[in-house]
Order: sequence, then structure tokens, then C-alpha cells
Amino acid sequence: MSKIQNVLFIMADQLRADHLGSYGHPYLRTPNLDALAARGMRFEQAFVNSGVCGPSRMSYYTGRYPSSHGTTWNRVPLSVSEVTLGEYLASRERDMVLIGKSHVIPDQAGMQRLAIDGGSELGTLLARGSFREADRYDGHHEPGDESGYPAFLRRHGYNSPDPWSDYVISAMDADGQVVSGWHMRNTHLPARVREPHSETAYTTDCALDFMRKRGSQPWALHLSYVKPHWPYMAPDPYHRMYRSDQCLPVVRNQQELAGAHPVLQAYRQHEESQSFAREECVRTVRPVYQGLITQLDTHLGRLFDYMEGAGLMRNTLVVFTADHGDFLGDHWLGEKELFYDTVQRVPLIIMDPSAAAEGTRGQVSRQLVESVDITPTILQALDVPQAGHLLEGRALQPLLHGAPEGMPWRAAAVSELDYSFRQARLTLSKTPQQCRAWSVRTDRWRYVYWRDEPEQLFDLQSDPNEFEDLGASQSHAAVRAEMRQHLLDWSLRSKRRTTMSDEAVERSTNAHKRAGIYFGQW
Repeated sequence: MSKIQNVLFIMADQLRADHLGSYGHPYLRTPNLDALAARGMRFEQAFVNSGVCGPSRMSYYTGRYPSSHGTTWNRVPLSVSEVTLGEYLASRERDMVLIGKSHVIPDQAGMQRLAIDGGSELGTLLARGSFREADRYDGHHEPGDESGYPAFLRRHGYNSPDPWSDYVISAMDADGQVVSGWHMRNTHLPARVREPHSETAYTTDCALDFMRKRGSQPWALHLSYVKPHWPYMAPDPYHRMYRSDQCLPVVRNQQELAGAHPVLQAYRQHEESQSFAREECVRTVRPVYQGLITQLDTHLGRLFDYMEGAGLMRNTLVVFTADHGDFLGDHWLGEKELFYDTVQRVPLIIMDPSAAAEGTRGQVSRQLVESVDITPTILQALDVPQAGHLLEGRALQPLLHGAPEGMPWRAAAVSELDYSFRQARLTLSKTPQQCRAWSVRTDRWRYVYWRDEPEQLFDLQSDPNEFEDLGASQSHAAVRAEMRQHLLDWSLRSKRRTTMSDEAVERSTNAHKRAGIYFGQW
């Protein structure tokens, strides 16, 4: 092992923590990620700062909470004033290259206000969150000019104006009819695209091509896969790799539905929740979801094998995580967003090649860590100065380098939700400003503060599945008060002064006489 030269920041989309072999899944095969965990550190309690793609990713990329960076949901642009991981690295003349998904929405209004030409090099970089996009592919719709995937598909014989819709997320049914993977009833069928031409294979090929071209030159790569996110279509053989009896049991009961919280009740009326309430939907989708994960692991194995042969594992910090989980029918819900560990807890595996991490290889940390910790961790690994007035996370090197497990770290993880874009807002007759919620998750408690709705509390010690809502329990009033106080303290610690560093403040403290200002003298 040697000094860190490169960074490989891998993110899967909508991957639950309990769906990896190293996290305890009894059937799902992920040997390559399990091997990465064996040579690095696996974090048992890693939590996102939002259960939605956009805000979660912006917290990963900025090291700041959604309340601070302002991207509270998928359609909300990242403010042009926010500093991202790519910009921090650019200050050291190093690009942060993107292959795959970023979910960055450009702040066009902000650039217009500042008269920044969107077509200029600066405008293009800001619109991309300061990533250098080698091949951006978000995976929610037909790729455009930002990706080479459509042309790649056509070169391999998928002749269609929209090969993604017609081949990648479509299948052929028993009657020879082309059917769409947007209908989950079809996900048991193999995608029409051949496995070597699938999304996961293509994204991995791009990463391998990037590494080969860079050779011995230092690099930083955000490799961001769109799977196992919907549409849940897998190519052969991954669509048939698992049976429904090799899936985790659905975590739900009738008790949850009796007197349910108003927002949860509204979410359960969404189409995805109604679909996943059907046992048939769960039995159809979950095996394919697992197949997509094993496919991802297989292609990561290709990548890790190349890196091993090229000597890159000796000098590359490897971070593997996800932007959030997936309900898959748990709690009578589909999709993500809400405050359950099913969605909020994600896998996090970090392989630090430095000598300081030798003593922790293969260990499991049970400290509470958050998405906001990743940018500080990468910056510290590359000796990039930390912007203390901006970054709200903390570098994980003390844990990676062997700090005692019992050392003070973080008492709670905080997550946020803005559900104003969702049907639930209309169901509840709310304005967009009313649709906010915050969660405080400690080792024992999950507390949720809903604006203009009842609060929630779950005792994770006696109720790990979060079935019994103690939000109105008189005997737990003191616990709720303690959690509210923690949320208040967290809010007051937010980094609001973003235009001047702490160092600049220190230089300017009590400096009025140096500036020729002599107020208050007798």
C-alpha cells in the first residue's frame, strides 16, 4: 500500500444496505463488493441526508445538508453559489470526472443573474456541478447528447429512434409482443438488450476506457451506476438468477395501517405503493432487483481486476455507496423518500490504500456516518484544504485509521424531506411551504418532525422494524423533547456564512483600528 494518488467514488442508485452479501443478505451474491469490504472498512450505520436522488447526491457532492445547499428535491437546481467536490479538486488542478448519473440540475436563473454564458467553459462546468462529464447517463429516460449510449446501441444493431425504450427497458412476452419495463408486471422477462450492451456493462466499459487512457496520471472518477433503480429490467441471465423465496421477507403488518400518520397514509395512495401492496408485484420485482445488484457486482469485479493488474488498487481510495434505498413493498410503500432505515440506511465501503489504514482492513464500523462525510473524506485523502465554513460533514479518516470504536463521533444522523412535488401534497391540501420534514436517527431512536403534522417516534431497540409509532405516547414525551432539542441544535450549527472563511474572520476580528476606525475611544 502507498500514498493515495487516485479516487474512485462509486455510487449505485436506489440500493438498500441489506441487499449485499457482506451486509447479511442470505442469498444475494456480491463477492466482489464483499472482497472490497474485506480489504477496506464497512460502515454498518451509514445514512443519507435525504431519501431522494437529487438532494441526497447534492449532499454527497457538497458536504452540506439539503437545508444548506437548497436542493430539496429532484427538480430543484443546485445553486450556482454552492461549492462541490469537483470545484474543490479543481483548485488543485485536478478534474473530478463523471461517468454515469449525477442528477445535477443547472441553476439557469442564477447564471443569468450573474451574466454567466451557459455555453462558456465556466457556464458548462457550473451547469454540471463542476464535474467533467466523460459520459453522463441518468437512466430515467432516453439518453441525449450527454451520453454515447444511444450511438453505442445502434452500432451494435439496436436500430431504433429510441433504443433505450425499445430494447434496454423492454422485453418480448410469450406472444412475441414487445412489452415495456415501465409496467412492473413485465420485469420477470429478460430485457431485449444483450447483457454486454446493458447499462451496467456500458458504464463499466466507459470506466475501464477512462482508466486505460489515464495510465499512470493521477485521476478522480465518480462512477455512478443507474441500477438497481427502476425500470427494474435485467438482461439474461440476471432476470432469472433469483427466486422469490430467495428474497428478504416483506417488512410490513396490518398494525401500520391502523391510524397511520397522515403523510404516510397519503403516500400509500400513490400508484407505486398501491402496486407494491400486491404480493404479486413484490414476488415479481424483488428477484430482478437482486439480479441487477449481482450484475453490478459482476462488472465491478471486471473493474477491480483491471485495477489490481494495473497496480491501481495500491494507490486509489475506493468509496462505494448508494444515494438511498428502495421500499420494494416494505411498510406498504413503493419507491423511497420516507424516514425508514429501508430507505435511509445505505451501504458504505471504503478501501483506503494508505499505510495508516492497515490495522482496520476487514473491520466494521458501527459509528453513525452520513452522506455529508464523503466530500471531506475525499478532500483529506488528497490533501486538499477543508473549507470549514462550508463543509458540514466530517472526514472519516479517524475511523479508517483505527480510532477506538467507542470514541465520541456523532450522536445522531439527520435527514430531510420536501414532498411538495408529490401527489401527497395535493391529497393533504398543503402549500409547497408546508411539505417539509426532518428525521433524527440515533442508535436507539428514530424521531420525525413534520411541519404542520404530528411528530413520530420509533424505539429501534424494541421495535427495529419501525412498526409502532410512539409519536403520541405520553410515556415518551421526554424522548421526543430530547429529539426536538437535538434537531434545534443541529439547525443552529448549520453553515450559513458561506462567503467568508473562518480564517478570514479570524484575521478580521477586532481589526477596526487597523482599518482606521476608532469608535468608542475616550
